[in-house]
Amino acid sequence: MSDSSTAMAPTGAPNETGADESGGPRSEPPAGEDRSRPQGEVRNREGFLSNVLWRFRPRMPRLMREDLTQALSQHSDDGDGADSFSPEERAMLNNILALREVRVEDIMVPRADIKAADITTTLGDLMKLFEASGHSRMPVYGESLDDPRGMIHIRDVVAHITRVARPARSRNGQERAQGERHQPGRTSGGDRGNGEKNGQGGERKAKTGLDLRQINLARTVESLGILRKVLFVPPSMLASDLMARMQATRTQMALVIDEYGGTDGLVSLEDVIEMVVGNIEDEHDDEAPMIRQAGDGIYTADARAGLQEVRTLIGDDFDISEYEEEADTIGGLLFSELGRVPTRGEVVQAVPGFEFQVLEADPRRVRRVRIVRFRQGEKRRRIVEGLAAAS
Repeated sequence: MSDSSTAMAPTGAPNETGADESGGPRSEPPAGEDRSRPQGEVRNREGFLSNVLWRFRPRMPRLMREDLTQALSQHSDDGDGADSFSPEERAMLNNILALREVRVEDIMVPRADIKAADITTTLGDLMKLFEASGHSRMPVYGESLDDPRGMIHIRDVVAHITRVARPARSRNGQERAQGERHQPGRTSGGDRGNGEKNGQGGERKAKTGLDLRQINLARTVESLGILRKVLFVPPSMLASDLMARMQATRTQMALVIDEYGGTDGLVSLEDVIEMVVGNIEDEHDDEAPMIRQAGDGIYTADARAGLQEVRTLIGDDFDISEYEEEADTIGGLLFSELGRVPTRGEVVQAVPGFEFQVLEADPRRVRRVRIVRFRQGEKRRRIVEGLAAAS
């Protein structure tokens, strides 16, 4: 016992008076407990683990992000030649990590491209607008886009048409038939025959479906009573915060308002999701050509258009031999020339005799580009202007 007491003394052992150092009575360990492990040692170990966890807890998110970023930046093999991430996984994870740096102004639809409806638009014209735009939601404005009144959903339009076109006589007939079915004393053969005839007649009426003649296509959007509220967000708002707000309010469209209260653009939940998973196309999206001629010597191209495809349409004077080993697409060519992603509105001169005007871009990629061929006279004029500016 003396050896055991001596071993326990440095860590809170009982003193000569039979009490521990804190002044309390000495407590014996419960029966069956391992007496060979001092309680002070256990407490010290628990304190050490708590201290370690406390020190590392605030750093865990940062360390995890750094580790993931490092893992994505290098193509590590598992030993059997297989990459730890597939190209799709790598792209998606990189997009997720970069999402916290994306702001609403980077992904919004600019004001000039917004498809909206005037509040005085008739129901007939509204349906034409939905057909032409291919959207399911559309903002509604008063005098101009700077006077937003809300948004309208195509589902609400269809529900209104169905509600108005449903024949009221059919509804009343069904209710009356249900009431007679529950009345006592209506069991005679004649009544059954009349009931069957009425039922057949009701079925014939029901088969006619909706009476679309009841729809007044001249009614205005304002009089339909189906406007929904729309979110208003600043262009500097983070895309991740916008997504959280849309989820909380169960709203999938927001208008971007500038510092003067004017409408700067429009953003949807789909725009935010596309920043992570890429472009989302449904069965109603028409597959537009990658490049098309918009005028004499002017071409509009998707940034994903292949260089060879562009050269085939434009001609052999579109010399891309300098970039063939570095890029496969128009977007890759611009990135290779600048060493960065160009911004919207930027003009790049890469291929001799041509000018690239960036029409749409976000912080990570170019979306749409206008390619303009220089005419001989225009090239001479630009050279003279450049020399004059240099002097």
